[in-house]
Amino acid sequence: MEPDSPHLRGRLVVFEGIDGTGKSTQIQLLAQYLRARGIEVVTDFEPTRGKWGMKVRQAAISGERLSIEEEIACLLQDRREHVRDFIEPALEAGTWVLLDRYYLSMMAYQGASGANVEEIRQWNEEFATVPDVAFWLDIPLEMAMQRMNARGNGHDAFENEPFLQACADVYSAMEMPWLHRIEADGSVNETQARVRDIVRQELGV
Repeated sequence: MEPDSPHLRGRLVVFEGIDGTGKSTQIQLLAQYLRARGIEVVTDFEPTRGKWGMKVRQAAISGERLSIEEEIACLLQDRREHVRDFIEPALEAGTWVLLDRYYLSMMAYQGASGANVEEIRQWNEEFATVPDVAFWLDIPLEMAMQRMNARGNGHDAFENEPFLQACADVYSAMEMPWLHRIEADGSVNETQARVRDIVRQELGV
């Protein structure tokens, strides 16, 4: 395998799940694993820190979400810019992109808020790169809430039990051939081992 070949496109690997599932930790561990094998990797997250993503973030932190229509419009614009300016250039250069959240989060979170989940998927896939592999890190809601409480940062407008349960229900109903459910309620290393097994099987690394 020659990941730096100019003719070999990078891979898009996405980590999904409700808050508190350990996505950022698993991304960093997978990045270390891939880099040790000579693969160039970049990591990022959505919503981004750009204008549109920050509008959604700041509203949530304030405790007052935007309207569902405005959230969707902002998140779509944020993703358009992210795909155009960061994700696609990296993939074209042969770099692997590991993302903490992507459009499946929009399907789950805005879907749990009443938007049509399949419409959200269609709107995104009109322009957004489809992942090579996505992981849904699944843990019991009680564990997710404990982890969020342990952070001591307070909760934003998305982080309450009934809403997060609704998000988890949307995730559980998703069916894409590239989406893999990972039981993430064990140790960090156990979860990473499951992730790496699928990366080896699906992406040959």
